[in-house]
Amino acid sequence: MRSRTLALVAAGTGLVMGLTGCGANSADSGSSSSTTSAGNGSSGGGIKVGVILPETTSSARWEGFDKPLLEQAMRAQGLDPDVQNAQGDVNKFSTLADGMINSGVKVLVIASISSESGSAVAAKAKAQGIPTIDYDRLNLGGSSEYYVSFDNQKVGQLQGQGLADALGDKQGAEIIEIQGAPTDNNATLFKNGQRRVLQPKYDSGAYKLVQSQPIDKWDNQVGGQTFEQILTGNGQKVDGVIAANDGLASAVITVLQKYGLNGKVPVTGQDATPDGLKAVLRGDQYMTVYKPIKQEAEATAKLAAALAKGDTAGADKIATQTEKDPTGNRDVKSVLLEPQLITKDKVKTVFDQGEIKVSDVCTGDTAALCQAQGIS
Repeated sequence: MRSRTLALVAAGTGLVMGLTGCGANSADSGSSSSTTSAGNGSSGGGIKVGVILPETTSSARWEGFDKPLLEQAMRAQGLDPDVQNAQGDVNKFSTLADGMINSGVKVLVIASISSESGSAVAAKAKAQGIPTIDYDRLNLGGSSEYYVSFDNQKVGQLQGQGLADALGDKQGAEIIEIQGAPTDNNATLFKNGQRRVLQPKYDSGAYKLVQSQPIDKWDNQVGGQTFEQILTGNGQKVDGVIAANDGLASAVITVLQKYGLNGKVPVTGQDATPDGLKAVLRGDQYMTVYKPIKQEAEATAKLAAALAKGDTAGADKIATQTEKDPTGNRDVKSVLLEPQLITKDKVKTVFDQGEIKVSDVCTGDTAALCQAQGIS
């Protein structure tokens, strides 16, 4: 479904999402200044660029990591970023966009709540001659000509492979899948990637899929409740869990602890959050996926700088890959970065990138676990 050309941009690396909710995950409060009103969040100087982030309820990544990293990267490119958060409200998302468009931004970067809301905002910007970049999530049926994210099918493949590695040759293993929001195209790509590994095993009977359930709005509390309902409905039997990110994994682990199953049932994740890494070190979570947000922010800043100057040829040299928009029946020029599978023996590689501190993870009961992995 996607064509690839030469891979791009090797910028610095960073950390990814911290997710909150049931068994809350959190990011180190690396967020910069407090949110201001629409169109007034920029610091002055440079070409104005608007950035709208989706929410804070299910994921602390947006304020803890994306916001400060985007601001830093854009200022380094001579841009004046106005980074706002829609707090999960599609009406606020639209209002923020209106304010930024009216304030004269030259580029609009959108990490949408849904494809519908993101596409509507992109259409408004296009009508005013303002180029848009879909950030992290592709808006299906939208009009943005550029997209910056990770290879999200690869993320899913890593999750599927991680679970298969953990289960080994266990025949008839019963699997529960707790997937992301059905309105998020990334969640669909994650599932597609997982199924590249797991579907042949389901088809052959090597594994049994008990149930696969998407979770609206990536709501961790709902994810935990849903998992418990599926688990109890299956006689409290489960051999492995696909959890689409660390927040949902944390909610699943909370339920497994209740039934004395934590550490016995491999659980996947994604984001390499501090709490996710702690769970991996403890053995409650088998793996997570590390996605360097700093690379994502820097690629977006370079792309925005080129577009703000009207340099589409320069932008095309940055976005050298394509992502298929099946709804719009189009190929979107893209930057698709490489994710990494992180198991207990690879946790140290996340710290080596410098975007998360050892002190955020290796405290209390995990201090000795870090030392055992050569982390200090």
